[in-house]
Amino acid sequence: MNLFGDNPTANLLPRDGTVNYHGVILPVSEAWACFDALLKEVPWRHDEAVLYGKRIVTAREVAWYGDSAYEYTYSGTTKTALPWSAELRRLKHTVEQACGAVFNSCLLNLYHHGGEGMAWHSDDEKSLGRNTTIASVSLGTERKFSLRHKRDHRETVSIRLEHGSLLVMKGETQTHWQHTIPKSAAIKEPRINLTFRTIVTPLAERGG
Repeated sequence: MNLFGDNPTANLLPRDGTVNYHGVILPVSEAWACFDALLKEVPWRHDEAVLYGKRIVTAREVAWYGDSAYEYTYSGTTKTALPWSAELRRLKHTVEQACGAVFNSCLLNLYHHGGEGMAWHSDDEKSLGRNTTIASVSLGTERKFSLRHKRDHRETVSIRLEHGSLLVMKGETQTHWQHTIPKSAAIKEPRINLTFRTIVTPLAERGG
């Protein structure tokens, strides 16, 4: 269970950003149905990154979807969005209703077991704009999620993300905080994470 209760108005961060944990938003049977459908139907690909000038391929697999063929560049690689599947469109609608935001894209991550994780990082790419809102849905085995302040790495917050749960990061969170999914050898089961985002288009940047 989570450490803060299922109060979506409670801010997990002590300062410089807002993170709300909505708890479980999907019935167990629906959450498992979504998990099974995504595991089978998504064209998963191993993620790539460029570190210190070298291209590496991660064990974790990813997929990128959106309203249009948006390009998303992070860790030195660029992905072009696939069109929404019916399953993803339904889940996007559920998430938008739960958190009161509208999203035009989603990055999916498949962690096969606890030996795969995500290093400390911020989702602060220019294409996401400033003070972006990111809604993260967890399906499958529970995993620990931690945040640390960029100016003081001793200032941390951690929570366990439940199957079928929603966590929302917004405001200045990406500017001042990093987050991670730490590895855990004890975890043998897979997890799918969906992070719904808003790519800022040139038209939107002009106020159109």
